[in-house]
Amino acid sequence: MKECFERAKAKCAALGRKFPERLIVVSIANQRLLFYVGSVLGKSCVISTSLRPPSNLQDSLGTPRGLHEIAEKIGAGQPPGMVFQSRVATGRHFRELSAEANERNIITTRILRLRGLEPGHNAGGNVDTYARYVYIHGTNHEEKLGAPASSGCVQMHNIEIAELFDLVRPGDPVWIED
Repeated sequence: MKECFERAKAKCAALGRKFPERLIVVSIANQRLLFYVGSVLGKSCVISTSLRPPSNLQDSLGTPRGLHEIAEKIGAGQPPGMVFQSRVATGRHFRELSAEANERNIITTRILRLRGLEPGHNAGGNVDTYARYVYIHGTNHEEKLGAPASSGCVQMHNIEIAELFDLVRPGDPVWIED
């Protein structure tokens, strides 16, 4: 996994970004999210990425690859398990929803909205991560973490996304690779 960190660092340099103070690395192959402070691993979390193959294309429902940044942090102060619709807290915990509603993937607890930084790869046109509403977020299906299960987003344990949310800032880079 250290190789992922080195590739992220190299991509930041190639795009003219200084070495980041904080860096998130998402490994699709390992279904892991790593959070670095400087070059020190501060957090390692089991995640779920897309059920479909990785893809940067609009409507593919694949997890997009490449260098991104945290564009927005949404949900500060909400309790773990809070349901979000259109990036707005609904006031309901996912356990309050019907069994039918809970069958699908629900966005819970916190949202880190991503913006691609590589024009033509994950930014602009039909490959724009931000326009695709790709997030790192909590899930109502924590039991599925560790295997692909999402519709393109990076899903995390509700407690872990709340913790990560407090550690990161808008503009922090997120490297996603398969």
